[in-house]
Amino acid sequence: MTASVLIVGAGPVGMTLASELARYGVHARIVDKAPHRTDKSKAMVLWSRTLELLDRGEGGAAPFVNAGFKIDGVVFMAQDEVVGRVAMDMIPSTHNYALALPQSETERLLEERLASQGVSIERGVEVTMITPDASGADAVLRHPDGREEAVRADWLLGCDGAHSIVRHALNVPFEGETLLSDWFLADVHMTGYPRPDTDASVHWHKDGVLLIFPIQAGRYRVIGDLPATADKVPPTPTLAQVQQLVDRRGPAGTKLHDPVWLSGFRINGRKVTGYRHGHTFLAGDAAHIHSPAGGQGMNTGMQDAINLAWKLALVLRNEADESLLDTYSPERSAVGDEVLKAAERLTSVATLRNAIAQRLRNLAGHFALGFSHFTRGVAQTMSEVTVHYPHSPLNGPSVHGMKPGERVAPTSDHAPAGSGVRPVFALFAAPTAAVKQLIDAYPGLLDDNVRPPLQADTISLVRPDGYLACSASETDTIAAYLDRLTARHGVPS
Repeated sequence: MTASVLIVGAGPVGMTLASELARYGVHARIVDKAPHRTDKSKAMVLWSRTLELLDRGEGGAAPFVNAGFKIDGVVFMAQDEVVGRVAMDMIPSTHNYALALPQSETERLLEERLASQGVSIERGVEVTMITPDASGADAVLRHPDGREEAVRADWLLGCDGAHSIVRHALNVPFEGETLLSDWFLADVHMTGYPRPDTDASVHWHKDGVLLIFPIQAGRYRVIGDLPATADKVPPTPTLAQVQQLVDRRGPAGTKLHDPVWLSGFRINGRKVTGYRHGHTFLAGDAAHIHSPAGGQGMNTGMQDAINLAWKLALVLRNEADESLLDTYSPERSAVGDEVLKAAERLTSVATLRNAIAQRLRNLAGHFALGFSHFTRGVAQTMSEVTVHYPHSPLNGPSVHGMKPGERVAPTSDHAPAGSGVRPVFALFAAPTAAVKQLIDAYPGLLDDNVRPPLQADTISLVRPDGYLACSASETDTIAAYLDRLTARHGVPS
């Protein structure tokens, strides 16, 4: 009997999850209570690691890159002084830039990818009740015409945002806090920006912070903090108010016009402890929300989806034991913890109010950003190419310098691990008879396309999401690792 998979939420995370599953031959039903995909810019950047992972899918990352606008650097300013610049060409990736792309466009492209895979999103369908249990969940769906449908899902995937009904049904704490400040967001057209359109700028001012992020030539995202108000919902700024803040904190001579979107918001930093609860999973904002500093939120959620998809697909194809799914939460929860802490640090540094602390920040920033080693680290962290799983239960033995759980950087020489229509591990090795025998012994777990060795006389096993699983000098160690993935033995330990 074919397992039923229900994805609640058709934002970038839910669509990424549905697309990855479809690529692996797993059909998922995906519903969203909104009648249409968003027409707002919302999450504004796709980072290098996300683009690398999108390259594994049908059509690759090219449609996103072609629709986006490449950002080459981020300049930090204190009043009128340049504190330093982080150059994106330091990122060790074929996508060594930040891709500015409104979320509305990201969703359009993901929806088009799903349509090409034969997957339709059921929009205007609200999940009104969920009753999870050990083997799945019962749910009630309300359709646009008011009709209610009772469904049973063997697997329930909650990608339904910060107010997730799936998370509420699980009754798991969403721990954290709301920062005591208001923020404004403005997508506007601007003239007089003194830097190249390919540079974003962060302006540290005694009153607060101002971020200017190019969306395309002449159009920008402007974000800044304001004193907290007693209003339940932060007020939406006017264009004139944003202009006043840019005049005070930002570059002189800039003129804003033709606003696309103006909004007020507050920053929450919250996260669940566990991402898996039986046959129910949380991903994206349903599992973690944080400051927009660094632009990590949507990217982290899409990478949640990619991590979960190949594992669930292997289980549903009866190629791996269900215990493989137990690795999703420790891997992605650890990443979520780091993203949350990093966003909090960036926000705290940018919004210092004490004059002495501000001067010390500016001096320290000027000093640190003068070192290429430091700016390279900042660029690599922002781009998420440093995301890895050092403590994953999936990590096996290793005989060379690269450690299990580390990213194996894609190259243009061969298809990245995880490409194609099967969720299989890739071998990086010399094409010996022993390697061929290994592939023949595990056809459901191994790609038959052997890649060049990462190191001489070494066989490296790379996961479908491009992270090193283990390495060895002979095939027996690799076989033992794969044996522990199967239904006979469970995941490596």
